[in-house]
Amino acid sequence: MDKYVTEKSRQLHIETKKYLVDGVGSFFHKNSFREYPIAMTHGKGSKLYDVDGNEYIDYVLGFGPMLLGHSPQAVNEAVRRQLTLGSHFSAPNEALLRLSKKLTEIIPSAEAESFQNSGTEVVMHAMRLARAYTGKYTIIKFEGQYHGWSDEEKISIDAERIEDLGDREKPNKIIHTKGQRLSSADDLIVLPWNDLEIVERTLKENVGEIAAILTEPIMCDSGPILPNEGYLKGLRRLADKYGAVLIFDEVITGFRTALGGAQEYYGVNPDLSTFAKAMIGGYPFGAVVGKKEIMECGIHASGTFNGNPIGTVAALATIEELSKPGIYEQFDSLAKELECGFRALAEKYNIKIYTRHIGSIFILYFGFEEDPEDFRDWLGKADIALYEKFIERCEDYGIRYTDRRGREYLSTAHTREDIRHTLEVADQVLSEIVLR
Repeated sequence: MDKYVTEKSRQLHIETKKYLVDGVGSFFHKNSFREYPIAMTHGKGSKLYDVDGNEYIDYVLGFGPMLLGHSPQAVNEAVRRQLTLGSHFSAPNEALLRLSKKLTEIIPSAEAESFQNSGTEVVMHAMRLARAYTGKYTIIKFEGQYHGWSDEEKISIDAERIEDLGDREKPNKIIHTKGQRLSSADDLIVLPWNDLEIVERTLKENVGEIAAILTEPIMCDSGPILPNEGYLKGLRRLADKYGAVLIFDEVITGFRTALGGAQEYYGVNPDLSTFAKAMIGGYPFGAVVGKKEIMECGIHASGTFNGNPIGTVAALATIEELSKPGIYEQFDSLAKELECGFRALAEKYNIKIYTRHIGSIFILYFGFEEDPEDFRDWLGKADIALYEKFIERCEDYGIRYTDRRGREYLSTAHTREDIRHTLEVADQVLSEIVLR
């Protein structure tokens, strides 16, 4: 295999940095393992194409939204039709009714909805709803879970060392960026995940003060880490017992684990849940759904572009495609091929590879084999340096993975040929970095 030449990407980054902060539209686009990011010209299906003409099998998929692959025909056609009618009315339309009704049909906990424009916004809105409904302000969140980039959401999302996290019984609240208010964490209690005993003890110690328990149903931003057997049901029981609102952040898991999200997959209904990313096939849009009495407690969504026609029709087209027979079975089949292939490579090179999947979310990491319990467990076991060396070399040969996280995405456009070639590249790369 020949290593890709990406000189045009390097030059483009040099020029762009003269005008754009960091030379990227989002810090997420600035890969930690590269001197410069690869600049793309277009994408189609499971592939992306860079400015040097190289082709990549893409498992980043826009950090999750491209569940139908790049430039999906069904979504493109829906958006084209809407563009001829107008892109923004500041008024309701019929498609908004169809989408609202559809979400109540497919998401188990959805009795009513509210629309925003990003994952960050929908979680902010859900937290405000929980506080308004309960009249309380403290929210429990968990180490290593990312819920957005507002001041309050960006607390204890990561750590360089386990020691930075502090006492496991009462973890530190970690501020992650300059300019973030130190008071951002005042109304948060940070806990380790997958430990019902600590959650219940905290609820007992703060009776009458906890507005909500906020969690990803699958811990996706670091790891990812699966919930222990009975953990989500345990959170449901504790939220009911102590009068807290249970919020599932399904911005990543929504539509990827099942059509109705991880709550459908695990059979646990939250009071509120948030969706974005994969529900819209690549457009900015998001939804908070939940119990009608909470959704209608007097907190109104008021963003300029909320419920806009473009996002609405894109979401309807995406859901229609995902509702076709065999879609989730296809994800399961392709992900199992990847799992089997990586386990065979682990044996071949005598290394530890962790690989699992839930729906279209594929988990890949180095340094351990068994399910980690929580963020601390993952941080202590994960060989982050080997993972980043691996994905850097894979990108040199045309396979794109997410940096650091170990969370990869499949789309309806991925094929068995993609899987076969992905494993061939992995074999080549591991032979370079393990044997040499």
